[in-house]
Amino acid sequence: MKRSYLPVGLLLAVLMLNIIFTQYMVHQYFYQNYLDTIIAAVINVILFPIALFIYKNGVNVND
Repeated sequence: MKRSYLPVGLLLAVLMLNIIFTQYMVHQYFYQNYLDTIIAAVINVILFPIALFIYKNGVNVND
C-alpha cells in the first residue's frame, strides 16, 4: 500500500505553528503584554487536539 504524506505535512505545519506561538508567547511575556501572552497560550492549547486528530486519522493501525 502506498503511504500518504499529507498527514505528515499537516503535523509538521501544526508543529511549526506551536513553535511560532510559543516563541511569540515568551516574547510577549518578556515585554509584559499579558493579554497577548494568554491569547498565544490558548492558541497553543487549541492546536494540541488538532494535532491529535490529524495523527489519529493519518495512522493506519493495520500496516
